[in-house]
Formats: sequence, C-alpha cells, structure tokens
Amino acid sequence: MTHPSATNTLTQVSEARLSDAEALDLRADFCLQLIRQAGDVALDGFARQVQGQAAGQAGQPLATKGPQDFLTETDLAVEEFIRAQVAEAFPADGFFGEETGQAAGDAIWIVDPIDGTANFARAIPHYCIAIALVLRGQLEFGAIYAPSTDEIYWARRGAGAYRNQTRLSVAATQDVAQATYELGWSNRQSNQAYLDILAQLLDGGVNVRRAASGALALAYVADGRSDGYAELDMNAWDCLAGLLMVAEAGGIVGGTALSGDLTSGGAVLAVAPGVSDLLIRASGIAPQDA
Repeated sequence: MTHPSATNTLTQVSEARLSDAEALDLRADFCLQLIRQAGDVALDGFARQVQGQAAGQAGQPLATKGPQDFLTETDLAVEEFIRAQVAEAFPADGFFGEETGQAAGDAIWIVDPIDGTANFARAIPHYCIAIALVLRGQLEFGAIYAPSTDEIYWARRGAGAYRNQTRLSVAATQDVAQATYELGWSNRQSNQAYLDILAQLLDGGVNVRRAASGALALAYVADGRSDGYAELDMNAWDCLAGLLMVAEAGGIVGGTALSGDLTSGGAVLAVAPGVSDLLIRASGIAPQDA
C-alpha cells in the first residue's frame, strides 16, 4: 500500500525568518498529520498480524533484541516512513529513532515507531506510535497515536494536553484505595526491585496493572484513565511525549529520564496529585521541581 507524504499537505518554507515559536508551530502541525499517516503504515502491519494469528502462523518475521524485547518489520517500516517525511520537510532537523539511531540538530525528533511491540506481535490492539520534539534542548511538543482506537494524544509546553481536540486533566482521585497505577518493567533493573514496589502498592490498597505500552500508559495518566505510572528504567523515545502530556494535564512528573540525556533514559514517574504520595514513596522516584 502506498502512503501519502505528509509534506504534500504542507508548504515548505524557508525557516530563516521564523521565530522559535513559529518554527514550533510548523513542526507541531506537521507532526499531527505525520503521526496519523504513520498509523496507516502500522495498521497495515497489524492486519497482517491478525491474519497470521487467525491462520495459526506468524503475520511477519519477529526478531528479538533482548528478553521480551521484540522487533517486527512494521517497527522498521513506521520509523523509516517518519524519518523520510521529516528529512524531506525539515532537512536540517535531527532524528533519534528507537530502531535506526540518531542524528543531531537544533530541533530533534524522538520517535518510537511501535510502543507495545509485544502486544502488536500477538495481534493485541494496544500499541501506539510516539513522537517527541525537542527544540534547542527543550522538550516542546509530544504526540502519541493509538491507531486501533484512532486516538491522538498531544501536548505543547505551556499550552495543555489533548486527546484529539478534547483538553485533558489528570484524574481527581483522592483515595488510594480507589486508585489504579500501572507499572512498567525493564530487564535493566532487578526483578526484586519491581516486586518490592509492587508489594508496597498492593499493601497500600492500589490496583496495579501492566498493559505493555509505557507511552500509552502515560497518555492514559494524562487522560485520567489511570492514576499513575512508574518505571525504573525507560528509554527517552518511550516516555518524553507522555511525560509532557501528564505535566500539561496537571499531573506530577519526575525521574532521571527528564535529565536531558536522550541516549540513557532513566526512571519515570507520572501521577495524579491526589494519590501521588504512595507511588513516590514506593518507587523512590523523586518528582521534578515545579
């Protein structure tokens, strides 16, 4: 299937006369078009997975990068589609993709082509595409698209967070006995560390789940569908867009993943203020200074 170019719907202009705000406007509009078009690429691949499952076969070859760390042809196809579109529209911009490395620039596009590949590979429709935009070292814009539900989450620094055109606020939950947190899991940390956090949360009366897409989990915190998310070691491409959304939706965010080092990732905290204490205490992840 041929997918249209996002640049076909935008007028390419010289950026020499644009302010940073205007340059960001241009990229934000482009990003929202691009991520939906990338979603069409993902949906093509997902249809192959569904057909393969129905036939008792693999929908496409599956590689592993490590324990429970999967790679499909669709991961590569989506990232290459996004990379090519960005390079055509903004040739001076940097690009940092999960699958194909990085290139520097004043503006850097940080991309996870399929977050939730383990779900995707099993034909489970809980996965997303995540794009964050860093301009001159500042996280400015983020978008997360769930193709199977056609929901685009996006946020701009200082301008709020949205699902499609609906402005978001984190949950108003005040009682941890009514709260639901999600925990991420990384093999770069010990199992015992996660089990200790889990035990404290369960002892505190919280419902804990894991749905295997950290980016979408963060979007759900911003949307009030979940009360909190924590992970001890998360990559920048997985978390930056979602952390911006939670902050813009009124949530508490923190962790070393916000340090500015795109290559190392780190701990991630995102939680609604009314039920933040338990997750902060159990995870040991400090909130970012307001």
